[in-house]
Amino acid sequence: MSIDWSQLLTWRMLANVLDIIVVWYFVYKLMMLIRGTKAVQLFKGILVIALIKIVSWYLGLRTVSYIMDQFINWIVIALIVIFQPEIRRGLEHIGRGSLLMRGNNPKLEKENQLIKALDKAIQYMSKRRIGALITIQMKTGLEDYIETGIDLDADVTGELLINIFIPNTPLHDGAVIIREGKIAVAAAYLPLSESNLIPKELGTRHRAAVGISEVTDALTIVVSEETGGVTLTKNNELMRDLTRDDYMKYFNSHLITQEEDKNSLLQEFIDGFKKGGRK
Repeated sequence: MSIDWSQLLTWRMLANVLDIIVVWYFVYKLMMLIRGTKAVQLFKGILVIALIKIVSWYLGLRTVSYIMDQFINWIVIALIVIFQPEIRRGLEHIGRGSLLMRGNNPKLEKENQLIKALDKAIQYMSKRRIGALITIQMKTGLEDYIETGIDLDADVTGELLINIFIPNTPLHDGAVIIREGKIAVAAAYLPLSESNLIPKELGTRHRAAVGISEVTDALTIVVSEETGGVTLTKNNELMRDLTRDDYMKYFNSHLITQEEDKNSLLQEFIDGFKKGGRK
């Protein structure tokens, strides 16, 4: 029995497939935009409300169903107000063409610039024993801790990081938090770890670095004021007295997105397919 591809590959079917792909793509981009923000929790709340509506309708709970209907009727306006920052950010992405066009991969360039800025600041402060505490947001949002700091919203440069941590300046106490390639705040408070496994000679900066690694997946850098040693923490792991080669390798493996690896694997698959087709 042969398959009639001419009947399957109709314009209507291709349009349906394209429709699904486009909707999936924009839903995926929406999830990426709100990832790590408070909007994620609000979105979960909306899903709970939708579930309550379905259950109340199924069980015949008319009053509950009516209340949910009224809430849903106003939810569009509420979403515009609640998700205003995310909507604005999404429109900015569309305006820059970053949702559809990659160009020279500005994201990779931004990540490399971040690593260079961190390296420059670490080298300068380590040699001069200037204490520093720098936390980089990964997947888990750090909004609760960002709210405790002083807003900067500045591009990450080695010079700016150095100036922030110069002793006896207004911003040198507390942590710098980097989010989406920018310095979100300085002088932020991080939770202190109560772990007994932390060596006694380590001070408050190290305890704060371990503390934030216990509750989030953030990558935190500590420069010791006493020894100039460089320490990294992530996922409750304490890595002490790292050399420049050590922390640069770690930065390159954790701050460069895995999207490049996926693209390279896809390219290898395409190349292999082409080679196979030539045989």
